[in-house]
Amino acid sequence: MTTNQDFKRHRRLRSSGSMRSLTRENHVRTEDLIYPMFIIEGENIKQEVPSMPGVFQVSLDRLNEELKEINELGIKAILLFGVPKEKDEQGTGAFIEDGMVQEATRAIKKEYPEILVVADTCLCEYTSHGHCGVIHNGDVDNDASLKLLAKTAVSQAQAGADIIAPSNMMDGFVTFIRQALDEAGYTNIPIMSYAVKYASAFYGPFRDAADSTPQFGDRKTYQMDPANRLEALREAESDMEEGADFLIVKPAMTYLDIVRDVKNKSNAPVVAYNVSGEYSMVKAAALNGWINEQELVMEKLTAMKRAGADLIITYFAKDVAKWLNQ
Repeated sequence: MTTNQDFKRHRRLRSSGSMRSLTRENHVRTEDLIYPMFIIEGENIKQEVPSMPGVFQVSLDRLNEELKEINELGIKAILLFGVPKEKDEQGTGAFIEDGMVQEATRAIKKEYPEILVVADTCLCEYTSHGHCGVIHNGDVDNDASLKLLAKTAVSQAQAGADIIAPSNMMDGFVTFIRQALDEAGYTNIPIMSYAVKYASAFYGPFRDAADSTPQFGDRKTYQMDPANRLEALREAESDMEEGADFLIVKPAMTYLDIVRDVKNKSNAPVVAYNVSGEYSMVKAAALNGWINEQELVMEKLTAMKRAGADLIITYFAKDVAKWLNQ
């Protein structure tokens, strides 16, 4: 048989598992993962979130159970959310000294100082109305909210948080938080900004886990329209100019084009947030035997890395760490 030498033989680099591993362009590593955790007020609580199999709300007295596993798996960073019993219109629980995130941070840094604590800096879990800021005349008051968000960031840094992650999408939030941190002496604490956060339908299970569903209206006046691309670049550029050290794109799976755009336009680490709805869909399909969970999850996370993500916030972090360790 005559061989046609006019075409390229790309299959040479796919000929075996070892060859494919040698030539692989993108890798998901345990060090790339940030695991979200929900700290709930109370005692002896470790309850599974109904819409998120394998994800738990954990009280402070049982926090070490989770931390021990996370540490043994080699996960280097966790993202903390607080779930308090008492809420008010100002979201006071977000910035008080003995708030859920603050207390959890102290406990973590005492037992596992090497684990990086990323503190979610928002008010929605703590406000009685479920919005990410102060309400005035039926809408979120941007500038009044900034003062409380800055106060929250400083209290989290005082508790020992390694990274402040503001998720509120208020205009100017990076400027206010950076200034407040610097004035309080925390010039070395970086800001991981939720720079690009869409008003997405993929957040439903998270709102169950964090008990943060808005009691009226929606968040479309401050979170972004899923139809918009250039707006994302404006948001990311503003946050970089204001002092952000990391840029989060949320959600990840249906916004990989935005991850790539942000990566191309900035020199900061880009973080893809693999959100709750993306997690729950895969878990539901896996529990029904419709998919190979491990293969699908690794394909998704690899796609995020290929799109330009340096880090990935994901509820799959423990599962992925176990697979990689195997």
